[in-house]
Amino acid sequence: MKKIFISLTVIAGFALSVNAQDGSQTDKGSWLIEANTGFGGDGIAAHSANTGFGLASTGDSTIWNIGAEGGYFLADDLAIKAGLGYADFDGTTVFSYKLGAKYYVISTIPVQLDITGASIQDSTEDPLWLGLQGGYAIFLTDHISVEPGLRYNLSLNEDFSDDGIFEFRIGFALFF
Repeated sequence: MKKIFISLTVIAGFALSVNAQDGSQTDKGSWLIEANTGFGGDGIAAHSANTGFGLASTGDSTIWNIGAEGGYFLADDLAIKAGLGYADFDGTTVFSYKLGAKYYVISTIPVQLDITGASIQDSTEDPLWLGLQGGYAIFLTDHISVEPGLRYNLSLNEDFSDDGIFEFRIGFALFF
């Protein structure tokens, strides 16, 4: 038990020292650009409205995504965000969008609430999700962070899917 406690203390100290920053990255008037990867969910519903990078296979089907998000800090630590994405699901085209807000608690703990949707080629129903995401921003430099976190997508379109999706995410953000 003592070894575990010492190991956790060393890891926490390292994380705090790497994350030493002045907070100006999230000041009012700053911008951010981010790309995310997501792990979790199952099948097309999990990746049908994605504004990040992804690659998944289910049986003989493969889906890949590419996208990015950008934001503007309306107030210290509070950014309004938008994102766009493109996906291919075995020849079916998917265009995704995201609108939301991201708040950095004590300038290092990002919490995000957003609406994510998609337009799927030849589909009678398109997905719409309410997303809640939280994590921890590890600032590698004054302008770059890595943000591991957890995300839950609640389906707002029961005709498309009534299942929620839980994901582990790793985000990469640029601040300027």
